[in-house]
Amino acid sequence: MIKLSVVVPVRDAELYIGDALISLVRNARRDFEFVVVDDGSVDATGQIIEDFRADLPGLTVLHNEAPVGLADARNLGLSLASGRYVTFMDGDDWLAPGYLDDLVAAIERLGCDFVRVDHVQVEGRRRVIHRAPLATREAVLKPRDHILPARSKTMVDYPYAWAGIYRRDLGDLLTFPGHLHTAEDRPWIWRLHRQAGSFAVVSLAGVFYRRLVAGSLTQTGDARQLHFFDAFDTVFAETEEEFMPKAVRTFRALLAHHLELGERFSPELRARFTERGAATLRRLPAGLLAETRLDPERDEILNRLLEGR
Repeated sequence: MIKLSVVVPVRDAELYIGDALISLVRNARRDFEFVVVDDGSVDATGQIIEDFRADLPGLTVLHNEAPVGLADARNLGLSLASGRYVTFMDGDDWLAPGYLDDLVAAIERLGCDFVRVDHVQVEGRRRVIHRAPLATREAVLKPRDHILPARSKTMVDYPYAWAGIYRRDLGDLLTFPGHLHTAEDRPWIWRLHRQAGSFAVVSLAGVFYRRLVAGSLTQTGDARQLHFFDAFDTVFAETEEEFMPKAVRTFRALLAHHLELGERFSPELRARFTERGAATLRRLPAGLLAETRLDPERDEILNRLLEGR
């Protein structure tokens, strides 16, 4: 019987996928399976994955001829998963030895629907631990109780799917909005916290998350960045009134951040991005916008957007 399924979507990561798979070898158990989805890679990623078949027991590989995007690649991996629990890893990240053992032990010890963990952010040789934004550890809690307050960083502001472990019988709550090619984790984490029954946070930091990787969506200023607005349209459509101040304030903060980094966009894409941003803000109730002010500098960025300056 499979205890844990690890879903690994990857595309064009020949420089990193070897490190990722070696870290899985160092975490392997007979009751673990590893579902790697090669999402239309055109570099050596696919061959490197194939080279690990003899070394990584429980490895299943799906090769997409054409890329479907991170969300659908994860969903394909989930459809093949058979474990009692599921976790995720991106193909340019890696895991500490023994991390998966500790992750399974945590959810079995606590007996909840999902467990969230800390992670290590990697930039070159720099390593910084980033902690999940909840001080209460090793306690089973209600996910809905940790969406608010609106003006504090809460668990819905920590959307990383790979920073946790989830009961596979959560079913559709674990699937990602497949039409989104970026920000797919935002509606995912909101839905999980609104609808799941229980969760916990533990002090475990075994995921090493590479930032500023060339070619990643966080570094790419193409039209997929417009899916940020589609992601929050989904959040707004699904979220109850009591949580709307949090959803709107989070959207405003992220929109201001994107606008501050607007030099990565082409002039045409920046125009489309600002147009979508202004249109979304105008659709939101004026009272909610007033209630969810940020700080003078970011509020001025958003005011200029609304006024077309």
